[in-house]
Amino acid sequence: MQRITEKQLQAVVDRINRETNSPMESYTRSVITASNGGNTFHTVANIGNYHISFSYGGVSLHRMVSTGGGVTDVFRIGRVSKRELYNHMHAFLCGLDSTR
Repeated sequence: MQRITEKQLQAVVDRINRETNSPMESYTRSVITASNGGNTFHTVANIGNYHISFSYGGVSLHRMVSTGGGVTDVFRIGRVSKRELYNHMHAFLCGLDSTR
């Protein structure tokens, strides 16, 4: 059985974001120029973005739910192996396709 890589997971997440018309990037960084000519950087989470979360030796699919960076676990399964998440994301895409 072939090993699932981070690159393969990212390709599926990118497809989910395209299919759901969600932002492709998790965060947007903008520059705010002050009256004294100095620049300040402001980072805002893109609500609706799907992305992979890596921690504790597992992975999960998260979706941004607030501009402050709040997320929800899409499948509510916690951290799983890359292969299990890969299979869940493909099932998710099949569900999206069947609703069209």
